[in-house]
Amino acid sequence: MVRLKDPELLAVFQEVLSEWNIGGTIIWLPQPTEWLDANIEGHDTKSAGKLMFEHFHRGGEIDQVRETRLDYTDNSHHYDFRFAINGRRVYIETVLRDSPCGPVIVVVSMHDE
Repeated sequence: MVRLKDPELLAVFQEVLSEWNIGGTIIWLPQPTEWLDANIEGHDTKSAGKLMFEHFHRGGEIDQVRETRLDYTDNSHHYDFRFAINGRRVYIETVLRDSPCGPVIVVVSMHDE
């Protein structure tokens, strides 16, 4: 794992995460949504997106990981968030995608760290 340091990618994360309250900028796949609903009381995908933004805004690390899994070769990298929600350390795996409206973050996995 390498901390994300690329200024252009950091600017993309800044742009997308700062719009956490606008639908369609952070897209949650079913598995991480179900895990969040079952394991983190009092939070939904919108509030978790806000926590991701706050983590980034405070200078929290995002890990940039070269993608080597054969089923995920559509992306050269994925980006990992690690922080606490309700005192529970979580891992949130994301990918960046382009959309007609601009870049989006897709949350592909979430579980205990």
